[in-house]
Amino acid sequence: MRKRARVIYNPTSGREILKQKMVDILDIFEQAGYETSAYATTAAKDSAKNEAQRAAEEGFELVVAAGGDGTINEVVNGIAPLKKRPKMAIIPAGTTNDYARALHIPREDPVEAAKMVFKKQMIHMDIGKAGDNYFINIAAGGLLTELTYDVPSDLKTIFGYLAYLVKGAELLPRIKPIQMDLKYDGGEFKGKASMFFLALTNSVGGFEQIVPDASLDDGKFTLIIVKTSNLVEILHLVSKVLNGGKHVDDPRIIYKKVRKVTARPVNDPMQINLDGEYGGNAPMTFVDLKQHIEFFANTDEIPDRAYSDETDEQIRQVEQNFVKGVDKLPDKE
Repeated sequence: MRKRARVIYNPTSGREILKQKMVDILDIFEQAGYETSAYATTAAKDSAKNEAQRAAEEGFELVVAAGGDGTINEVVNGIAPLKKRPKMAIIPAGTTNDYARALHIPREDPVEAAKMVFKKQMIHMDIGKAGDNYFINIAAGGLLTELTYDVPSDLKTIFGYLAYLVKGAELLPRIKPIQMDLKYDGGEFKGKASMFFLALTNSVGGFEQIVPDASLDDGKFTLIIVKTSNLVEILHLVSKVLNGGKHVDDPRIIYKKVRKVTARPVNDPMQINLDGEYGGNAPMTFVDLKQHIEFFANTDEIPDRAYSDETDEQIRQVEQNFVKGVDKLPDKE
């Protein structure tokens, strides 16, 4: 019997480019040996999640998530709880496309991204579990992350977010540490921090050096706790990230490899951010599900470099100017 693939795509992503290219995308998977059909997500809650679960339970061998990181997250949430999980492929068409960066999937052309199926290169990717939900890239908590819910969607990359912080003086008093209780493998952090996050890949919010030693399939999160809430110090830390991941030994952060974390608020409520969206309130336990879902990936590229050289030249210039500007800042506000 011929293998089947289901393409679950967000028709509004990437200025509707997926809708325009869908015939070509379907043809590529047909050429790769899959009887292929497509499903356009709707505004209904869990549209992509429910369709992914349905396709998996009906025995589709491949589910393709086409859209931004949010679409990929939703598809993974439909598949991850199942005992029998299909393979996955991704076709990026969002703004940041962190997951495509991590897998070195072409981000500019969805047809080229689909052609990765011809290479037949796979990775069994770790998936994060947070309570009853799953995440593919990052879980975070703290007041610094909660501010992103107030930022317009077109500014939700980290560069846009920092620009918003710098220009929006009304937000500055809200960046303050909160008491946290974080228990993890062989350790515990009790004290004040502005945020913590758990990363599964090297690419977070477009930064590809936040976790310079990331492994995609080792069964461990990278836990980063940012203890400072001083805006200038945070900008200095960002500068170190851009300067080749030099933040990992900075005393203002804690940097650990862990399999399980339990986060508890002490005094103030603590919202949890999963892949950029609200994921509930702490207390919450996070577990790394080792090699949980098999993804098509460009494995020729992944071992050879710490970060992609496909970054747009304009973004490179923004990074360089950012670092130069931060270097001129005083040590304290």
